[in-house]
Amino acid sequence: MKPENISIILVEPQGPINIGSVCRTMMNFGFTQLRLVNPTKHYKSLLAKKMALSAFTVLENAAIFDDLSSALSDIQIAFGTTRRFGKYRKNFFTPSGAAEKLGQTNDNTSCALVLGPEDTGLETKDLDLCHHFITIPTHDAYPSMNLSHALAVLLYEVSLKSDKGKKFFDPQPKKLAAGDEIEHMFAHMKKSLVQIDFLDKKNPDHLLRTFRRLFGAAGLTSRDVRIIRGMMSRIDWTEKQRRKYSNVHNG
Repeated sequence: MKPENISIILVEPQGPINIGSVCRTMMNFGFTQLRLVNPTKHYKSLLAKKMALSAFTVLENAAIFDDLSSALSDIQIAFGTTRRFGKYRKNFFTPSGAAEKLGQTNDNTSCALVLGPEDTGLETKDLDLCHHFITIPTHDAYPSMNLSHALAVLLYEVSLKSDKGKKFFDPQPKKLAAGDEIEHMFAHMKKSLVQIDFLDKKNPDHLLRTFRRLFGAAGLTSRDVRIIRGMMSRIDWTEKQRRKYSNVHNG
């Protein structure tokens, strides 16, 4: 799904600051097609411009409509955002599910994400014009979201499911070192750190347990173990050279 084929439709937006914030959110995710249905007459005010910053061009190029029906006249798939769980609205997409659905559509399909007024949300007559419904699972104590915040959630999911999102990968779980590798490493550490008097010879395990907790929480790979043992080997060599030098000059 191409960003240029997804329109963001705000139905009767009341605050110029919110409208400016929506423009900024759209530009954050590469969307530029904004449609406003019967917006406040101050929708291009200085407040909106200050909030939109460099995304104000989105607002300058926005299409204005008298009603939602007109705004949707050329739209093939419309997603209405709502928390109205009525008798005839039983199937709701989460933002992630809606993004998945959008990702499955043909690139040339015209789609829209429809958001309602700040105080009431979309009315039933508006929702009847939408093909699908999206709800964001917010907390019951304060379910209503700011327009731009709600849009950010939706566009984040859409972007994540797009080709752009496929460029990013979460870190893969690393293969951890085997138990015997770890124990040999700790044995080497104990020997090396006792030799340089870092560990108490009478009770070396007391401080070594801290290293066990640190490395246990980090989850060491075999490569990590080799690096740590290499560091211990360097400590061993340095201590050997120090003692040799000391013996020569004290002999």
